[in-house]
This record gives sequence, C-alpha cells and structure tokens, in this order.
Amino acid sequence: MTAAQLRSTVATAEVGYRGGPPGWQTTYVASLVVADVVAALVGATVAFSYRFGELSVHNQLYIAMFGLLPLCWLVALAMNGGYEPRHLFVGTAEYQRVGRAAIALTASVAVISYAFELPTSRVYVLIALPVALLVSVLLRFLWRRWLHTVRSRGRCVRRVILIGHEGPVAVLTRQLRREHFHGLHVVGACLPGGRAVGPMLDFDAQVYGDFRDASTAVTAGRADTVIVLSCPELDGAALRRMAWQLERGDTELIVASALVDIGGARTSIRPVDGLPMLHLEHARLTGTRRLVKELFDRVVAGLLLVALSPVLAVIALLVRCTSTGGALFSQVRIGRGGQPFTIWKFRTMHANAPARLAALAKLNEADAVLFKMRSDPRVTPVGRVLRRFSLDELPQLWNVVRGDMSLVGPRPPLPSEVADYAEHVRRRLAVKPGLTGLWQISGRSDLPWDEAVRLDLRYVEHWSLSLDLVILARTVTAVLRSSGAY
Repeated sequence: MTAAQLRSTVATAEVGYRGGPPGWQTTYVASLVVADVVAALVGATVAFSYRFGELSVHNQLYIAMFGLLPLCWLVALAMNGGYEPRHLFVGTAEYQRVGRAAIALTASVAVISYAFELPTSRVYVLIALPVALLVSVLLRFLWRRWLHTVRSRGRCVRRVILIGHEGPVAVLTRQLRREHFHGLHVVGACLPGGRAVGPMLDFDAQVYGDFRDASTAVTAGRADTVIVLSCPELDGAALRRMAWQLERGDTELIVASALVDIGGARTSIRPVDGLPMLHLEHARLTGTRRLVKELFDRVVAGLLLVALSPVLAVIALLVRCTSTGGALFSQVRIGRGGQPFTIWKFRTMHANAPARLAALAKLNEADAVLFKMRSDPRVTPVGRVLRRFSLDELPQLWNVVRGDMSLVGPRPPLPSEVADYAEHVRRRLAVKPGLTGLWQISGRSDLPWDEAVRLDLRYVEHWSLSLDLVILARTVTAVLRSSGAY
C-alpha cells in the first residue's frame, strides 16, 4: 500500500471510528455479572433451605442475605480481578480469580463475625459460598463456550494488526486463524519495507506500511489490538513511543515475547539496580503439586472405572461379537523418563492390522513420525464409532490407576516415534503421558506434527491443576465434535 493510498484509507476509516473496548466485550462482562448474581442467589437459597428450611422471625438476618450475598460476591470478584478482560475469554486465570474471591469472602466473613461477635451460622456460610463458587464457575464456563462458538463464525473478535518480520508474522497469522477461540482476527500487518514479498502473500491480510505506521494502520484497519513480535528494530524506546501513540485510541498493545511457550506464570519482572529484569523459573515437575496431581488422577480414574463399568462391558461385547480377536488391544508405549509400559485400548482394527501396515505406509496422511489415515481399511465398523467418540481409550483409565499415565498430559508415543525424536522433543517425556491433553482438544489427528509437539511442550512448561480441570472439561466438547478423530 502506497503512502497516498494509506492516507486515503485512514481518512475514510476515521469517519465514525471510536476507540475503547468493543461493544461485545462490554456486553460479555455484563453477562458475567448477571451470572454471578444468579450464582450467589442459588448459594443463598441452597444454604437457607438446608440450614433453616422455612421462614421465621429467628432467621430474618439470613433472609436479608438473599440481597447481601450477591452484593458481597460481586465485590469480592471485582477486587480479585474477576471482571478484568485480561483474565477472561481464554486460559485458567478467570477460574482461579473466582476461587480466590470465594476464599477471600469466606475469610472476611469469619474475621468480621469474630471481631463483632456476630452469631453467624457456620453451616450457612460453608454451604452458600462453595455453591456460589461452583455455580459461578459453571456459568462462566458455559458463557465462554458460547463465546468460542460465535468466534468460530467470525463474531465477537478483536481486530488485530501484527507488527514484525514477515516470516514470524505469517506463522502467527496461520496459528491465530486455526485457533479461533482466541478471538484474535488478523486484519493487517506492518512489515519492514512496507510490503509483503514472501509468506504473507498467502493471506488476505492488508500490509499497512512499515513499523512507523502502527497508529495509522490501526485506524485504516479499524483494529482494536496491536501485536508486536520480537524483532531487533523494536527496542524498549520504540515500543514506548508506539504505546504512547496507541493509547490515544485505547488500542490494546500486546508484545509476543520469544518466551511465550516457556514463560507464562514462571516469569516475573524484578528490579535489579533500577533496571527491570525478566526472571524465568524452572518448570516444577516434582514436589507437593505433583503429588496432588498423582492423587487426583488415581482417585478420579478409579471412580470413573467403577461408574463406567457397564459401558465398558457393553463395548467389549460389541467388539468381540463383530470381529475376530479379543476385545482389548495392548501396545507398548513410552512413559515418563523414557520408561516403556503397556497401554490398553478397545480393539478397533482387524486382527491382521499390524501385518498390513507396511503395505499402507505410502498412503500415510500425517507428517514426521506419525502414521494417520482417514479411511484406514484396517479399522472395523464398530472401531470407527469407538474412535470417533474416543471410547476406545477408556481402558486407559486402568493405566492411570496403575500410575503409568495421567488423566491429562502429552500423547503417549510409540517406541519407534521416540527413536526419531529430536533432542528438544524428548522434553515431552519429562511428565507422564495423558489420556487427554492440549492435543486432544485442539484438533487431534488434524494437527500437524510440529503443532502437536508445541502443544505438548507447552503443557509440560505450564502444568497446573486448574489447567488440567479446564482441559478435562473441554475434552467433553472435543469428543462430541469428533473432529480429527480417525
């Protein structure tokens, strides 16, 4: 785009253009407020019904809680960042803030009751607040699922200008267009030289000049977000000047650090002799948190095995009755630290499937070390249904109970795959493989090999129990969609 064309586009876009957060974001936050009020009312109702059962003159204080608890709950959430956009839309930070709000409100009630010697019912408090917490998390999760759905249709998104060198900009553009739930829609870019000459030619994003044209690019593209990728031309002083220009229109500025896949919560900025230094802590793969994960995995897997035992029996009977061979299929996989273990699945292929692999090798649709084929003739009719809804993997709950696997983790690899691993890919073996993981909820077999590796390494670096819970919840919807399952 020439300078004259850019000025013309900017002049046209400035008509009716206003800065500030988009309207859908304001509406979404207001919807969360309503959801939290409902959650508090549900908590108050459940606690009152259990503790008192009926209205009387002796419980008038708790009748007033129907109005007081929602107000206190909203204040606690607001003070803990429960409505700040930076914690919403994606990730686990939103749910962590809701949990902190519940703990803070419980502690505040305890302190105030003790200080003023109020006859507060402990049973009421210990029912009302946990119920409010659970209902708030559930409603927020449902709202988020709705948001991700409409984002896949191109609505409720932030219009983004990317600034950086053409190669990294093209990579990020491709990634953001594949993962719609982030809600970042790339509408343009600013590149060195002011025009695309390589990979950005494959996209319909407009190039709005070079790095100096960020503010005009925002107006021309009617963008509300700018993402700056790491490049030597944009040092601290240049970023500061860009931030000053963008703050006039309340445009969000995001810096995509080179540490994006290994930093996260493990990075912190600490002043050293007046200079802000970015400190990177090592990933915590041992200790109390790992013990909690082990306990959580085994208890939940054991309970699921008991609850799903009738389903497992029916599936085993169907497999045995529709094709020759046993109901279960065992295979050696590589676990934590490179240790081999035997994985169990329901058999989804004909008994002679391993012998036919060599003849099908040239039809492999996957890249790198994997073998994937959408219409694999070795798969039985029942096996296709089991694979579509991941029911063939249910016996791996026994592997979780035994301690070979976790509920959430990297995909369990074959020994032949591990033999071809590059050195950095072996980092996947630092934790136990999982029954599900980021690869499961992000496309499964449709993912390129490099993307699957990146997701697994991201999980290793960023593991937390809250992240596990989010992945488990999203696994349900991923299985129902059955995309990438073959």
